[in-house]
Amino acid sequence: MISTSTSTFKSRLATERGWVDPHVMPKYMDASEVAGNASDEVKQLTLNTLGAYGVGDTDCFAYTVGRRIRITEMNVEQKGEKMEVTVVAEVQASKGMLNGAGTVHGGCICYLIDNCASFPLVALGLLKNINGVGVTQALNLFFHAPASLDTCMQITSTSVTLGGRIMTSRCEITDKKTGRMIASALLGKMQPASVTAAAARAAKL
Repeated sequence: MISTSTSTFKSRLATERGWVDPHVMPKYMDASEVAGNASDEVKQLTLNTLGAYGVGDTDCFAYTVGRRIRITEMNVEQKGEKMEVTVVAEVQASKGMLNGAGTVHGGCICYLIDNCASFPLVALGLLKNINGVGVTQALNLFFHAPASLDTCMQITSTSVTLGGRIMTSRCEITDKKTGRMIASALLGKMQPASVTAAAARAAKL
């Protein structure tokens, strides 16, 4: 268990830097296998956050689904004054993801988006020295078509905004083989009040 420097933070993943700090997560997967122009450090810290926070251990919710997520590409683009991060991930649909009709359950799609749409925010936060992990505040999700067993779902997520408290990203899931749209979403996240307060205290030092 990770110790914390202040009683403000209770999570086992927390430090004074943030309620979930990518810098202190154990290594998960290998950044060298991720394509794109983002640095290996940003790739690895994002992977570590996926492993420790998004997937967790064998007793955590949807562990077997989370373990199937593979980040394949991470790119950073400067658009005027705005920096944008796009992360591509892949998940192959397994039997444990299906509903009784034999298609990927809507709840499973929500779980995948909640994880994958967070990746560009985590990465952008690392680049801007802002904690981009946050907690989900809203998920506006559209289901376009079902995904069946063994479908390789390609999940493309892009940062939209990242402020001191509120952050948003957009996400699309497509069938990698056919390009057919499966789902699209806008994810809204926010920083816990304790993180915002800690940042304010640090700024005064």
